[in-house]
Amino acid sequence: MGFSTKHIFITGGVTSSLGKGIIAASLAKLLQSRGISVTIQKFDPYLNIDPGTLNPYEHGECYVTEDGAETDLDLGHYERFLNTPTSQDNNVTTGKIYNNVITKERKGEFLGKTVQVVPHITDEIKNNFYKLGKDGKYDVIITEIGGCVGDIESLPFIEAVRQARWDLGPNNILVIHLTLIPYLSAAKELKTKPTQHSVKQLLEAGVQPDILVCRTDRHLPLDVKKKIALFCNVQLNCVIEAMDADSIYDVPLLMKKERLDERVMSKLKISSKTNTELEQWKDFLGKLKNPTMEVDIALIGKYVSLPDAYKSIIESFIHAGTLLECKVNLHLISSEEINMDNVEKKLQDMDGVLVAPGFGVRGLEGKLEAAKFARENEIPYFGICLGMQIAVIEFARNVMGLADASSTEINADCKDPVIFLMAEQKDITQMGGTMRLGAYPCELVKGTKAFTAYGKQKITERHRHRYEFNNKYLKDFENHGMLASGKNPDKGLVEIIELKDHPWFVGTQFHPEYKSTVLNPHPLFVRFIKAVGEKKQSKS
Repeated sequence: MGFSTKHIFITGGVTSSLGKGIIAASLAKLLQSRGISVTIQKFDPYLNIDPGTLNPYEHGECYVTEDGAETDLDLGHYERFLNTPTSQDNNVTTGKIYNNVITKERKGEFLGKTVQVVPHITDEIKNNFYKLGKDGKYDVIITEIGGCVGDIESLPFIEAVRQARWDLGPNNILVIHLTLIPYLSAAKELKTKPTQHSVKQLLEAGVQPDILVCRTDRHLPLDVKKKIALFCNVQLNCVIEAMDADSIYDVPLLMKKERLDERVMSKLKISSKTNTELEQWKDFLGKLKNPTMEVDIALIGKYVSLPDAYKSIIESFIHAGTLLECKVNLHLISSEEINMDNVEKKLQDMDGVLVAPGFGVRGLEGKLEAAKFARENEIPYFGICLGMQIAVIEFARNVMGLADASSTEINADCKDPVIFLMAEQKDITQMGGTMRLGAYPCELVKGTKAFTAYGKQKITERHRHRYEFNNKYLKDFENHGMLASGKNPDKGLVEIIELKDHPWFVGTQFHPEYKSTVLNPHPLFVRFIKAVGEKKQSKS
């Protein structure tokens, strides 16, 4: 293409949660559709080294990459939109930056100098900005700066962006600022003042945004756009309207309509290789908005009051449901609210049950009751990670007669530890980054539901867990009708279980939701929804 890697930085102002990740993913999708190779990275201003130890209520789901990095959920959006994998280099936190700098200081790498935010921390941030561009693999790198302009934590990142402008030179760097234009119903007016103040704060830090993307719930009249352009020192055609959308998957097309990609390419002096019309994306949206059937599925977990805790699972249902032209109505039910007495009432109207991943003992009995109800009533069941372990414990207790069967995570002294901690995990005392993480191979047994879903024998899937199926009990399980339909070829660990005499009852030790994308829905989700649809039709 005749230029070195170019950088786009996306900052946010006025308020957090405006959707920087979706704007970043949408812009990347538009550039990708023009034949430009692009990746996205997220810089988070918190001091945790990674989000692995964060409670989902704090920050939503922890997303796991192929190489086993525990990252921000925005990386999930990047993969789902771009259909290309990310890595540990795509997510950097303030904690990681300071950790690197302090480690270097302890090794004496600064030769006795006073270690300061500028230049040492900002240099470390810039090294991470440029890291993914070193091998020439990408034409454009989009960097999303987490948090809100004006936050104390994000100041070093903004300062690093200011310095990057001088490092990279004109036409190689672009700053997009995402902001909010609120509508005051009492005054019946759209207000630009919060945006003016937000840009002012950026300018105080020495950064002039090139493009403003304005979140709004109604169209921005030309006079409002002119006012924003004048007061914020940007060109009129660089004030981009980003109206609230029905679906996040509408946003790339809305941004194309607003010509965001054209503005970016013009400012970075990039010529388009091709200009595909995003046909597959439009087909996906067409099916998404015109389903031919509907199903009701219960998602049972302990973090249901914050749906972002299950972001990848929710999106996987959208991808797979759309492929089958089926609208999946997900009912998020707290596992703490389910017990033996009300399980039938809560689940009788559901066409399928998914028991979600999680850690610890809270809400466990509710999940066990849900698995039992689905098994006995032949309701399609999908258990992910802990959901698979729940299915194993429930089956051991109620079918195999092992009344004290459990996981050593729940009860370290149980008589029958059907789920247990592997020897190499027993001496670990640190919480962060110590689980089985990232992609591992799995071999499927021919003739099983898992094999039918994938249509091949060798697969790889991503993991995030410490506890495993105890192979000492495997023969007993198989004799009673629960099969190990997928195993890790290296260690013989059970990765998938399923019931022989059930329409569709599958549990996976891995997280299939991490690999589902718009263009490649995950086969297990597709098969699960298909089984749910068939079950519903057989009832009617």
